[in-house]
Amino acid sequence: MVSRLSNEKPIVYESKENYVRTDSSNTDGLSLGPIDNLKIFDILLIRLHLRCVIKYIKDPERPSSLEHLKVLTKDSVEVDDDKNYVRVTFTPTMKHCGLTAIIGLCVRVKLMRSLPDRYKVDIRVAPGTHATEAAVNKQLNDKERVSAALENPYIVEMVDECLSHHLNVA
Repeated sequence: MVSRLSNEKPIVYESKENYVRTDSSNTDGLSLGPIDNLKIFDILLIRLHLRCVIKYIKDPERPSSLEHLKVLTKDSVEVDDDKNYVRVTFTPTMKHCGLTAIIGLCVRVKLMRSLPDRYKVDIRVAPGTHATEAAVNKQLNDKERVSAALENPYIVEMVDECLSHHLNVA
C-alpha cells in the first residue's frame, strides 16, 4: 500500500465513545428520523451495526481512526436536515499530508453509502490546515472528479480498506 508515511509520529488521542445528546430523538443511525451532527458523526466514526460492532474510518497510513487522530470530531460536522445539507470539515494531521484527498474521499464515500440520496454533502479541509486546501476542496466536491477517482481500482481499494470493519484501535 503506502511505502513511506507522511506523518511518522502523529498524536493519537483517546476516543470519546459516548456523546451526550441534548434531545430525546432516536439515535439509531438505521432509523428514518431527522439527521443531525451526532448521527453523521456516528455514520463517519462510531457506526452501530446489527451486533453493535464499532466501526471506524481508518487513517490510510496507520491502524488509527480519524477520530483518534482528531482529523474528525463531532464538532466538525454541520447538518441542516430541513435543507438536506451536510458539511464535514476535517483537519489533516499535517500541512503537507499527501493523503488528504483520500481521507476526504473516504468521508464522502462513507456518507454516499449511508445517507439518503436527498442530501447534498460538502466535504472541506479546515481552513489553514493544508498547503493545497483549495485544490483538495475543489477535488472533493466535484462530481466528475469523485467519479473518476472511484473508477481507479487502487483508490477504491484504499477507500474500502479505510472503511473496513477491521480496525485495531488502542
